[in-house]
Amino acid sequence: MVRNAAGIHVRPAGVIAEAFCNYPGKITLEAHEMRIELRNVLGLLALGLKKGDTVKVRVEGPREKMVCSELAALLERNFDFPPRN
Repeated sequence: MVRNAAGIHVRPAGVIAEAFCNYPGKITLEAHEMRIELRNVLGLLALGLKKGDTVKVRVEGPREKMVCSELAALLERNFDFPPRN
């Protein structure tokens, strides 16, 4: 479940996408009747994730359970980015 107050906007999406950009397997996220492969920030942003949204995660490849847990932790993280000037 997404816990960030502002949802998964550009900055958290960047952190999440960067964490898995070199994963050799396939990561699929599903929410709001949409399914994307986690390859870049744009795919993740397309889901329009808001606080309280549930995301279905599927990982196919090496260390599936560990990668799934790491991704779930990032989706549940409360990102606290300082304001930009």
